[in-house]
Amino acid sequence: MIASVETRKIRSRRAKQDESVAMAPFAQRSVRPLVKADIPLIFLCHNDRKFLPSLLAHYRRLGVTRFICLDDRSSDGSLELLAGEPDVDVWVSPVRYRDAKRGKLWREGLFARYGHDRWYLNIDADEYLVYPDCFQRPLSELIKALEARGEKRLAAPMIDLYPGGDVDAFAFDGRDETMPWEVATHLDGGGYQMTYAKRYMSVEGGPRYRTFGADAELMKYPLLYWDGRCSFGVSIHQPTPFEWNFVPVGGVLLHFKFFADYKEKSREAVADQQYFDGAREYKKILEVGSRATPLSFMGPNSIRYRSPDQLRELGFVVDVFNN
Repeated sequence: MIASVETRKIRSRRAKQDESVAMAPFAQRSVRPLVKADIPLIFLCHNDRKFLPSLLAHYRRLGVTRFICLDDRSSDGSLELLAGEPDVDVWVSPVRYRDAKRGKLWREGLFARYGHDRWYLNIDADEYLVYPDCFQRPLSELIKALEARGEKRLAAPMIDLYPGGDVDAFAFDGRDETMPWEVATHLDGGGYQMTYAKRYMSVEGGPRYRTFGADAELMKYPLLYWDGRCSFGVSIHQPTPFEWNFVPVGGVLLHFKFFADYKEKSREAVADQQYFDGAREYKKILEVGSRATPLSFMGPNSIRYRSPDQLRELGFVVDVFNN
């Protein structure tokens, strides 16, 4: 009941605002409409070239048939790589990430362009969705299982993976389809806190929290059914209708921020000034990274990542196929 009231508040507030944002296909290429059988994935990219070969390979393996990317002025070859992939539609915008409400308006604009009343994946370029049996049971089966349960989205917190030692010694260059978890091999097996808010489920903790004091919200809903009632009303972590957010955690977004270039990437983020609160989190990373030599995230809760099924064994997720 409370979530429904909150949904109406946000819907009424946004109805009074003009939140359209300019976007166009890169190089004015024609954009193919989706067909019913497509499983589309929407993502944002800004100088994420090193992730793209593994990202595309991972999601193709899960059954994604169409990739829809908004590139935010990449200068590292990301745009050119993506434009050469036949299953990728690339969009660009004169508006930067911050002014697009941290990308929220781009995402909503792409959902509107490609059509409501269907399932989408919605991620960032450094996020790799996994769920129990995901390499045996593709996304089409996961969607059927969620529909059979009467659920409209998949709850999946971001879990940061990190190298098993001095971060400066572990490079990830993306020259091939090597998966990032082959380099950043560890995660925190405990130490997370989950709470229920009025609009969504909240998860905090992990290596960024214990190392930098970062209070980043980890819960996301990367697989969701999008219809005319949906929006990212407050943030990507709190999609509307809010009442759809209270579902069992069925997946995890393996999240990768920390390789040997983390200082360089953090300096770029601070200089770019596109991120929340003046890139506050990146400033914390640089502050601690400049003092900690070497920087290692290894701690009492650190364990080696083995497979998606391990996350079920740890109690991070339920098996939506059999639960």
